[in-house]
Amino acid sequence: MRTQRISPFLSMVAACALLVSCAATDAGLTTKIKSMYASDDVVKATQINVDTKDKVVTLTGNVDTQQQKDRAIELAQATKGVTRVVDMISVKTAENTGDAPDANRTVGQTLDDAGITMKVKGKFLEDPDVKGLKIDVDTREGVVYLTGSVKSENEKQKAVQLARETDGVRDVQANLEIRG
Repeated sequence: MRTQRISPFLSMVAACALLVSCAATDAGLTTKIKSMYASDDVVKATQINVDTKDKVVTLTGNVDTQQQKDRAIELAQATKGVTRVVDMISVKTAENTGDAPDANRTVGQTLDDAGITMKVKGKFLEDPDVKGLKIDVDTREGVVYLTGSVKSENEKQKAVQLARETDGVRDVQANLEIRG
């Protein structure tokens, strides 16, 4: 009888430990933020893309109101383990349907973006001046988002140049931190 009481308790402790350890990873942080968006009354989770690299969260997408944008940023910043939030969310207006990526893309658009991401990442890894493993590349609707750290302004400019010169790239948004 006593082992039956201990077993559920140990299972619960193990599950909690697993949850805590997963939340500390980039994937765990992304999942936690997306879950909060899905259960929030203000944020429309389908309109926002969440990417996490080295505990830095990048938010992209188009939202209908400033309130939705502010709430999405607030929730991400309040997430334990997040060190910084990069805001790339656009608010739709009558004049501007939003330049940020639309979360409701077709499979073809997604595949095109994935191909661009692979080409840009490949250029970074081949170039001796760019530390490609320290730069996260995300492409949405032909816009390349660079997030991460570089050692110098020259490395940052080279990364932007390589991305801009890639076929299919409409624009480059560089959120690169210089850490000498």
